[in-house]
Amino acid sequence: MPQPSPEFSSSIKLKYVKLGYQYLVNHILTFLLIPIMVGVLIEVLRLGPDEILKLWNSLHFDLVKILCSSFLILFAATVYFMSKPLSIYLVDYACHKPPVTCRVPFATFMEHAKIILRSNPKSVDFQMRILERSGLGEETCLPPPIHYIPLRPTMAAAREEAQEIIFSAMDSLLNKTGLEAKDIDILIVNCSIFSPTPSLSAMVINN
Repeated sequence: MPQPSPEFSSSIKLKYVKLGYQYLVNHILTFLLIPIMVGVLIEVLRLGPDEILKLWNSLHFDLVKILCSSFLILFAATVYFMSKPLSIYLVDYACHKPPVTCRVPFATFMEHAKIILRSNPKSVDFQMRILERSGLGEETCLPPPIHYIPLRPTMAAAREEAQEIIFSAMDSLLNKTGLEAKDIDILIVNCSIFSPTPSLSAMVINN
């Protein structure tokens, strides 16, 4: 059985050290409060019932003390939750910028729509209304198969488009963050229309 390389083993050990340090930092106050609570509990258990009752009767509660105690508790809780490290959901991001040849101004889009849907003028009017209310600009881009008349939507073209967009965005993101592929534990790829087999996740991993 082949032995793992020293570099791989050291990276695994460093990963667990980072996870342990992060867990310690996130729960530092809990680790500090547990010994205090255990010490208080031990002292209470050492006292007898009569001593606990005398201690309770010796306490005099008034409105000022209750308000001060409540304020201290709220202040301590606020400091605790504000000092607690927040979970990081976004380290950085990257977007794909298509070439200028993919740009489709409104006039070009409507001209193509009138040619392709010449037999259905209501659909052309509907697309025009949607286009006016969609918030899209004159710099909006569409994939190359949509530029043809008639359209050429194929699986090969869709896969090529997905590779161009995803790979360029991933390369840019890895360069910006300085991460490597081995640093990524979970990969989620979501596309609302194109869902091929093998999946887009497998395509990215194999790349």
